[in-house]
Amino acid sequence: MTEREKRTLGDGLDRDELSWTDGDMPFSARFGDHFYAREDGRAETAHIFIGHNGLPDRWSEGGDFTIAELGFGTGLNALETWRQWIAARRPGARLHFHSFEAFPMQAAELRKAIGRWPDLLPLCDRLLAHWPALSTASTPWPLDEQTTLTVHVGDAPDRVTAWEGIADAWYLDGFAPARNPDMWSAELMDAVFARTAPGGSFATYTAAGWVRRNLRNAGFIVQKHPGFAGKREMMAGYRPS
Repeated sequence: MTEREKRTLGDGLDRDELSWTDGDMPFSARFGDHFYAREDGRAETAHIFIGHNGLPDRWSEGGDFTIAELGFGTGLNALETWRQWIAARRPGARLHFHSFEAFPMQAAELRKAIGRWPDLLPLCDRLLAHWPALSTASTPWPLDEQTTLTVHVGDAPDRVTAWEGIADAWYLDGFAPARNPDMWSAELMDAVFARTAPGGSFATYTAAGWVRRNLRNAGFIVQKHPGFAGKREMMAGYRPS
């Protein structure tokens, strides 16, 4: 059963229109795509973005670590990463999570989507304590004493280009390339590469040939791996040192 809800925040932001599949799985009307794999979005996050960026093993050395993400969506990637970071982090280490999102959800929608995973709800509520301020300005917010989150609201090509940070790992998680090609353009992949530390990594669920070429032409070493939940392939790679 699905239901349709339209944004009416009155804050001037352009909002996507969502449908809800199975009651709590969001589907984007704008892009004609689900926000995560219907089999299990959380397991997808662990397999693709966390696992194929070598996390949490890379946190064992301590120090600061920066993750950047194309597409905040439901916040599932950020929340599952934060959960694993809490379990693995070293004393004094800091995680800086930056996400680029053009159409941030309402707080109630985020919580509804995350409700599929009850153990993530306490973290979700701590994140939502900063909403809607997080979803309207590129301001770093402390989620806890060792974790900050910044949501850069606006078109990804513009916001990534303007960002002055450098990521140790990228989550490339825009909607499907066929439905949202701007999120996978050569220009944006060039900007992602320029804002990746030497030896830094990326992971994405897609293995589309033209996206692979854009990543390689930007300078990344690109490798194909088995995808999630029976999907034949995904991609991950790194910027040469």
